[in-house]
Amino acid sequence: MFDLYWAEDGGVPPGDRGLAYGDGLFETIAIMGGRASLLGYHLDRLVRDAGRLAIPVARPELEAACTRALERYSGLYPSLNWVLKLTLTRGSGGRGYRPEPRMKPSLIVSHSAFPSVPGPEGVVADFSRVPLTVNPLLAGIKSLNRLEQVMAARELQGDVFEVLMSNRDGHVVEGTRTNLFMLFEDVWLTPPASTLAVAGVMRRYVLDRLRIAGHEFREMPLTLDTLLGGSCQGLWLSNSVVGVVPVRNLAGHDLPVDQRLATIVGSPARLD
Repeated sequence: MFDLYWAEDGGVPPGDRGLAYGDGLFETIAIMGGRASLLGYHLDRLVRDAGRLAIPVARPELEAACTRALERYSGLYPSLNWVLKLTLTRGSGGRGYRPEPRMKPSLIVSHSAFPSVPGPEGVVADFSRVPLTVNPLLAGIKSLNRLEQVMAARELQGDVFEVLMSNRDGHVVEGTRTNLFMLFEDVWLTPPASTLAVAGVMRRYVLDRLRIAGHEFREMPLTLDTLLGGSCQGLWLSNSVVGVVPVRNLAGHDLPVDQRLATIVGSPARLD
């Protein structure tokens, strides 16, 4: 059982460990036509990664909170399109890093307007100067610790939609808020989940769709030479709000643009 807080009502204790130490997780869920897109994927990840952090939470409770949020907020958006955010923390209690035993988690529920989504012509991306470090124990977890992404996002200037971050091995890993897919010699490539700061639910959905459609794909490191070389047949960014977006220009290099991945993926808005 968790304590439920509606963000607009306030009331989250100042000593909450999510605020004090980033001790928690969050999910950003697209609400489209009044339905929570990829909700099963989001709740799968939230429950799984809460378990990795030893934060006790039951999926039925989360499902009930989402239902209440849809009832509470959908009337605020005539288009029925908006964004739901769930922030799960270990809760409040104690001083210092060591959590107290049997703490009661907090779930903070908030909402926001649906952002503008890029068109099929593709977006401009660049490379970040901020290196990305991934602790193997936390790989893939969408935790509240996102300072590297915050620093990198400061580089978003002008028409640059996203900057891509590299790890200490020089491999291009992910964007500040997106995962990467590349078509290379008719094979779909994406960085391995073990190298990612965030393994997105849209990434999982895309891989599922590629598998169902019988397309060949590999999880392997992406290098600058691979991305900017002549064999690159396209680069796409993915997250659960914008879906999949082609990159038309990367660091001044024009890339091929088409809608083949969007066609394969279809509309995740129909999934719940």
